Amino acid sequence: MNILANDGISPSGEQALRDAGHTLYTDFIEADQLETFIHDHAIDGILVRSATKVRQPLIDACPSLKFIGRGGVGMDNIDVEYARNQGLTVFNTPAASSQSVAELVMGHLFGLARFQPDSNRQMPTRGADEFKTLKKAYGKGSELRGKTLGIVGFGRIGRSLASYALGCGMHVVAHDPFVTDGKVDVVVGGQTVTVDCPRLDLHELLGASDMVSVHVPAQADGSAVIGASELAAMKAGSFLVNAARGGSVDEDALMAALDSGHLAGAGLDVFVGEPAPRADVLAHGKLALTPHIGAATAEAQDRIGLELAAQIAALA
Repeated sequence: MNILANDGISPSGEQALRDAGHTLYTDFIEADQLETFIHDHAIDGILVRSATKVRQPLIDACPSLKFIGRGGVGMDNIDVEYARNQGLTVFNTPAASSQSVAELVMGHLFGLARFQPDSNRQMPTRGADEFKTLKKAYGKGSELRGKTLGIVGFGRIGRSLASYALGCGMHVVAHDPFVTDGKVDVVVGGQTVTVDCPRLDLHELLGASDMVSVHVPAQADGSAVIGASELAAMKAGSFLVNAARGGSVDEDALMAALDSGHLAGAGLDVFVGEPAPRADVLAHGKLALTPHIGAATAEAQDRIGLELAAQIAALA
């Protein structure tokens, strides 16, 4: 088959596809040139991550397409239901990046608890002359051990995050109306311990948590899962991390909660308007920021590439 990996693919995934006899194209094709490229190269399947969108007009214009593969979890950049109704196979790699996203969230939580992001911004310009002032300002952090982490969305990523948090001595509570248990396996010294995390309704979780992490898919109506009322329900002085989707947290409401002091800080790996986030969000001193790199580790990308190749092999 002729396959276009428009957002790239790991070397291991590329090798697996080529070894299977497929013709693979890995150059990025701009949106306005995709239809022509697919026609000219008789593309059977397109592989994307988050940059490329596969919408109804492209699907209608490219009858040669037999499958669409998403390297990652969320498929909101693909018209999934429409594609499947047209007979295309659509698949993703839901398990491959869970650990990488969870580790990034833990990094945000550790940094936020010690006010490290803002300290890191201030030290280059003020550290030489105001060292003692900065030491006093940022010397009021806290440990994660003993704190309560609320996880909104308790699928693969949420449970992977829970295992890390539990291993650090945190308490974990979860909210997810689509799961039936809160069980998490934690590996300790080569042994597996199963912990059953309490499942709470959303506002109960927000009020009980010192830190909250969001792991939900994009909502069909585009609404935020965490808006002004949800932020108001959070503990004063608590922290929030969003590594799910831009828009899962209302950015205006978040900025207001940070400005008022109700929230002590927040971490964002995803943004409304990607790849052009708001300048005022990027400049906010109480925000820890990463450019949507939750799944961007060598290990996760390797697993994603191999899982895509395996799913394509299963189509034969």
